[in-house]
Amino acid sequence: MKALYENIESKRIDTSFVAYHSVVPYFEFKWHYHPEYELTLITKGSGKRLVGDSYESFTEGDLVLLGSGLPHTWMSEPQAGSTSAVVIQFSESLISSFTRHIEFAAVKQMLANAAIGLYYPQQHCRGLVKLLKTLPDMPGAQRMLLLAEVLQRLTECKNQALSSPFFASPKGKENEDRINRVCGYIQNHASEHITLQHVASLVHLTPSAFCKFFKRVTGKTFSDYVNDIRTGHACRLLTETDLPVGEIAVASGFESLTYFNRVFLKKKGVTPVVFRKGLRQI
Repeated sequence: MKALYENIESKRIDTSFVAYHSVVPYFEFKWHYHPEYELTLITKGSGKRLVGDSYESFTEGDLVLLGSGLPHTWMSEPQAGSTSAVVIQFSESLISSFTRHIEFAAVKQMLANAAIGLYYPQQHCRGLVKLLKTLPDMPGAQRMLLLAEVLQRLTECKNQALSSPFFASPKGKENEDRINRVCGYIQNHASEHITLQHVASLVHLTPSAFCKFFKRVTGKTFSDYVNDIRTGHACRLLTETDLPVGEIAVASGFESLTYFNRVFLKKKGVTPVVFRKGLRQI
């Protein structure tokens, strides 16, 4: 199943960004993406949340910030009563009018981190729920000011990364120049044999200096990052194709099915077969 493009711009009428209350019988599976950032608060309902290659349960109070182009969906079974959410979607061009100022440096960094999706545990951001529920109904400039306040307060809340870097376009200050070249190369050649020596040579560093540089910038070792990218690619093939797991392992760059299963289980908490089975049951 390929992610569908959603045209958010067509929903924007006489406003600079989209903010609305969604009330539906249940959250229907809709695997999609859009260029806009999205902040979603589940106000009623429970089910499964799929963001990039993150597949987890959600309940009322689920709060997630999504970066540009990141495929996602919330889904639930038909249940008594309705389900509901507050959805806020805003473009890079809009938010850059704030983030170009030094006072919004933390917001800018948070939005860069949201490229792989950020989950905010309810206990760390209870005060935001009321603000988010009122934002769609705010008139005029108050709506814009409240969006800025919500984003600033989010920077003060603990969060958890959701997806792997495979689903994120390299961007942000930390990925400029050398790291952008490295991450781009890994993205494009993850299915091939990648050596530390060759990647280090791309940015004119010795292997040992490169390892220190890469760990400092990404927070991960080089091999762990490569496995993240390969696992993300495997998740997409498991989601969008009927290829056998063994073929997916090879196509994603893993040397053996045994190693693929071990890495996938470590990264995703389930085996590739169980991951695909869970999606097919939806």
